[in-house]
Amino acid sequence: MDRATIVHENFLRRVPARDLPAGRPPSGPMTAEEAVAGYRAGCLTRALDLKSRAMQRAGQGFYTIGSSGHEGMAAVALALRPTDMAFLHYRDAAFQIARAGQVPGQNPAWDMLLSFAASSEDPISGGRHKVLGSRALMIPPQTSTIASHLPKALGAAYAIGAARRHRPEHAILPDDGIVLCSFGDASANHSTAQGAFNAAQWTSYQSFPLPLLFVCEDNGIGISTKTPRGWIEATFANRPGLRYFKADGLDLYDTFSVAAEAAAWVRHRRKPAFLHLRTLRLYGHAGADVPTTYLSRQEVEAEEAQDPLLHSVRLLAEAGALSPGEALDIYTETAERVDRVAAEAVTRPRLHDAAGVMAALVPPPRPCRPTNGPAAEARTAAFGGDMKAMAEPQIMSRLINWALTDLMLAHPEIVMMGEDVGRKGGVYGVTQKLIQRFGPDRMIDTLLDEQSILGLAIGMAQNGFVPMPEIQFLAYLHNAEDQIRGEAATLPFFSNGQFTNPMVLRIAGLGYQKGFGGHFHNDNSVAVLRDIPGLILAVPSDGADAARMLRECVRLAREEQRLVVFLEPIALYPMRDLHEEKDGLWMRRYPPPDEVIALGEVGVDGDGADLAIVSFGNGIHLSHQARPALAAAGIATRIVDLRWLSPLPAEALARAVAGCRNVLVVDETRRSGGVAEALMALFHEQGVPRLARLTAEDSFIATGPAYAATMPSRDGITAAALALTGGRT
Repeated sequence: MDRATIVHENFLRRVPARDLPAGRPPSGPMTAEEAVAGYRAGCLTRALDLKSRAMQRAGQGFYTIGSSGHEGMAAVALALRPTDMAFLHYRDAAFQIARAGQVPGQNPAWDMLLSFAASSEDPISGGRHKVLGSRALMIPPQTSTIASHLPKALGAAYAIGAARRHRPEHAILPDDGIVLCSFGDASANHSTAQGAFNAAQWTSYQSFPLPLLFVCEDNGIGISTKTPRGWIEATFANRPGLRYFKADGLDLYDTFSVAAEAAAWVRHRRKPAFLHLRTLRLYGHAGADVPTTYLSRQEVEAEEAQDPLLHSVRLLAEAGALSPGEALDIYTETAERVDRVAAEAVTRPRLHDAAGVMAALVPPPRPCRPTNGPAAEARTAAFGGDMKAMAEPQIMSRLINWALTDLMLAHPEIVMMGEDVGRKGGVYGVTQKLIQRFGPDRMIDTLLDEQSILGLAIGMAQNGFVPMPEIQFLAYLHNAEDQIRGEAATLPFFSNGQFTNPMVLRIAGLGYQKGFGGHFHNDNSVAVLRDIPGLILAVPSDGADAARMLRECVRLAREEQRLVVFLEPIALYPMRDLHEEKDGLWMRRYPPPDEVIALGEVGVDGDGADLAIVSFGNGIHLSHQARPALAAAGIATRIVDLRWLSPLPAEALARAVAGCRNVLVVDETRRSGGVAEALMALFHEQGVPRLARLTAEDSFIATGPAYAATMPSRDGITAAALALTGGRT
């Protein structure tokens, strides 16, 4: 027999025999009604785990990581309010079931079995994954196995305090709420988790409100690797700024008592706490896992002998809440009910085509209060002397700063966060004066941790804010990209659009920055961003376009709940000239606040029919530099600014190059995995007859005089164009 069957039969045998594990007597504030509710949640958890394995064997179910041994989380749920947002560990079915009992109209057995069966009627993911989650229960779905949900839980907790000061239109969390975030003892060691703990302590140490309850479910093992005995307590019991609580998760009464104490402490102190909960992992890691291959039989049987449900039967009997016979009846009746419900759930429809799967990639739009843009009086007060400067051409960084000011004046829900964005005004001065204009609540100087910056943004977005996090350099994104790929982008997908985290992520990046180190300060790789489903990637080439595109990016986030990355070319921040020193031809005037470049709208300069140069960012500047030499060679050229790198504006590009005999793609990203690969394929599919590309080499970027040696240049563009066209009309 497998271990699940052994544990089940042990329960059926031991309860009638009153062979129950010893332990402390029941104590604390838990009522009989609450204790019975916790036990019922545990029984349903156990029945669902058994059924998931049976469904998988029958080809009717697809995911068997279960919650058996973690039934104590039901008591944690009962100690909280159902409006407290919960970011759950994947073994927390008991928490969701117990919370469902606090909210009228819920049917957790039916909902979870639909999820097991991957039915399109699954109310949380629509059949896309077996995940815990419920909009009605304020449980966003998590697919994390490595605690990557901890940073965004921190962000949601921070958003509660921020909303108390400036409540956004779409806020969903109550002012006196708290956020729960649970995870396993093995995941507590992950760098993402450690960063979140550190960020919570850093925030608490400075007395910023952060009502966050971490719950570590310590079952002593991560798949097959044991957690050293005492490790969690030794490393978390005395952390500054993080209050430590400990409870026995095998004991419903103790768990409820300590969880209630911890929740009250967090709720009233507005500070983070860490609840260390002893649990067991029954059955092994997942359905295919056989624990006796890496644990001795004696160890496995010793764990099974401490079955939390057996402890609950004893505790309920000693408290006079439920007799063992009644407890056994609930257990067997629950299993029978799950069998009946499962028989119906497996008949429900499933997703079968790409359109159905992808329907939730893009979240639904939401109604927003109308805005007519920033008021004239507010603009005058905010800009001061800058109002006169708007009549003159300016560099890109200054125009972005003004666009951010207008957007923050128009939309009070916009919040910026990042290292140095406030007091310093950004590494390149892009956010100068914004903290004076809007204050530290909206211009948040963060600690140096990109995962925490992005987690803060994701969590705040879930409470109605429109975050605009900043990552100082593109290369700094890579140690935190899973916060975008695995957390932000997947939330609407796995919640069927019920939970969203819209934002505009600003990143300074790309190459050609003189005098700065290669790789980190010059990074020309955007492949990781273009590979994320549902993400919009925008790259401007001049200051006026940057302002107009940034307005569209904010609209997309605010109204359409989209995840947008606005990649700002560092080398173009201060760019003034085009052909010769002091010609000032790359500076632009600030466009009025109502001017916008829509998603998918490309820029076309010129109408030459000999050659279309398609590029973006620095490539546009270089292409304009190359144009005089091409004209001298008799080549009539138009320059097409891609602007939107993902999704590619296919129809607009087709129109932009229509009538051109030759198309040259100039791509400052790398030859392998760069944007040109997609553009070449697209133009080939569209039937463009003569194509060529000029890209960066497959190389990191050097420091010093060779900073641009591996990337396209003015002369390189000229040579490639002449080669493609034959140097004649």
